[in-house]
Amino acid sequence: MGHREQLLAGAKRCLYERGYARTTARDIVAASGTNLASIGYHFGSKEALLNAAVMEAFEEWGEELERAMPGQGGSGESGEEQLVAMWTRVTKSFQLHRPLLVASIEAFAQAEHAPELRKQLADDYERARGAMAEFIAPGDAREDNRVARAVGSLHLAMLAGLSLQWLLDGERAPTGQDMVDALRAVSQGLGDVAPDVAGATVAADDDLGSDDPVVNEA
Repeated sequence: MGHREQLLAGAKRCLYERGYARTTARDIVAASGTNLASIGYHFGSKEALLNAAVMEAFEEWGEELERAMPGQGGSGESGEEQLVAMWTRVTKSFQLHRPLLVASIEAFAQAEHAPELRKQLADDYERARGAMAEFIAPGDAREDNRVARAVGSLHLAMLAGLSLQWLLDGERAPTGQDMVDALRAVSQGLGDVAPDVAGATVAADDDLGSDDPVVNEA
């Protein structure tokens, strides 16, 4: 392993143990067994090195999440059972890889001040939308790229929110079953509400187009 690889490994270790903001160049040197000059030679600055380490951590987190996707829990499961199993594996991965999750979340704060890191994360998110759609979107939805992408985006948004809830209060965060029960309830609610909304809109349009005078009863 060369100095560059040693520096990346040391920087990731510091991310997991100390966090981005608390990591100094000397911390990285101590963790990697290299020297301060190596940081400048290979990365230009401590910040550039940490950003590279953050991206590696983010990609590793993505690999962990990919293992949690449907299709990894055995055959013969219904779509609902696969979703419950997926979200259950996701929450378990939060427990097993908490430092990796924290480092990944720190990446978003740093991206605000590092355009290159922001672009890399945005590109990774776009790939994640497609990957989640491939695993999760129903067969007919996959035929419509816009709908498939929206399905992937929805689950990615839920994943981000769930990770924050779990980090703050894992005991009261939703379980895999909770997530699927909530999706079902929202879906049923949309089915009940949509016709009423459409009917109300038509009625409102008819009223607006009427020649009857408007009476102020106030």
